[in-house]
Amino acid sequence: MSNLKNYLFTSESVSEGHPDKVSDRISDMVVDSYLSNDPFSRVACETLTTTNKVVLAGEVRGPEIKKEILIEKVRNCIKDIGYDQEGFTWKEATKIESHLHSQSADIAMGVDSSGNKDEGAGDQGIMFGYACNETDVLMPAPIHFSHKILRLIAEDRKSGKLDNIEPDSKSQVTFEYIDGKPTKVKSVVISSQHSADVNQSQVKELLRPYMLKSIPEKFLQGFKEEEFYVNPTGNFVIGGPDGDCGLTGRKIIVDTYGGAAPHGGGAFSGKDPTKVDRSAAYAARYIAKNVVASKIADKCLIQLAYAIGVSKPLSIYVDLFDNDLEKNKFVVEKINNNFDLSPRGIREMLNLNKPIYEKTAAYGHFGRSPEDNGSFSWEKTDKIGVFSK
Repeated sequence: MSNLKNYLFTSESVSEGHPDKVSDRISDMVVDSYLSNDPFSRVACETLTTTNKVVLAGEVRGPEIKKEILIEKVRNCIKDIGYDQEGFTWKEATKIESHLHSQSADIAMGVDSSGNKDEGAGDQGIMFGYACNETDVLMPAPIHFSHKILRLIAEDRKSGKLDNIEPDSKSQVTFEYIDGKPTKVKSVVISSQHSADVNQSQVKELLRPYMLKSIPEKFLQGFKEEEFYVNPTGNFVIGGPDGDCGLTGRKIIVDTYGGAAPHGGGAFSGKDPTKVDRSAAYAARYIAKNVVASKIADKCLIQLAYAIGVSKPLSIYVDLFDNDLEKNKFVVEKINNNFDLSPRGIREMLNLNKPIYEKTAAYGHFGRSPEDNGSFSWEKTDKIGVFSK
């Protein structure tokens, strides 16, 4: 990793109405629907959204769910996001197809437990987890505040407090880092779909309060008006899946650390927790967050590697970014002795066999608050004591 101390760094977020996020939400709704009926269901669901069409495809194993029920749930997702436009709506004008089918027996054979064989990973791959002390949720500042801007806009749009703003939007925040710490915001970009009743300058004033509410004042000292960009191309009336085709799994950097840490390449949405792309990335974040929360390090990167059908990780890599080899060795040893990182071990440790995934589909899988129903269990800091020297 870079030892650069003074630099600019930018991360982006996209709203729940972005076409790719609509697809992610629908795919995770399918995961939750199966897990609600059987916590050991297997799901790999991809969703395509485009002008007045939604297509579901993929593999499932679990209780039968009638196509009509899933299609109705898709419409409920679209309605909740807020789409009722000529080119994309929760109503009948948008056609919905489901092409989900049974999981391959060859994959099932490698993943299932039998006899003395523990359950194996659902695929090979590498997964990363990261945490740093830049924010109170131990996330990098640029992605954290990019998410917050869009989340607050969506809350007011959906409650009726914010008129003329439509569901599809993006944000981007650039921080200046001095001596490796975020010190001030250099630029903010918000692009938001809007009604034809407002122009660019009106949209800017509608959205300005959300930038000011989201970013602490200390980071906005000396912020220049010309560095606040809203809909830089002018009009943004046609948006959502009508403006751009959406697909599951295309916003993997938005979903994680905004580019501040490596990514193994595997998307999360549409996958049940036997898929280590999802569950091991959650486990890696859980470990990294507890390391940083214990104050043993300012930041922590974890890499895990798996092979299909093999239960234990092939490797565990830790970087604390401080060149302290003894401390690094100590953390690796604590991980090996205190965390079961087999696919089953992860699911049991974080209680992942629950219908908790639909709400992860927008505004990041990390930096969220753990909830009583088990959502975001990987954000708990209940293992701090493990890393206390």
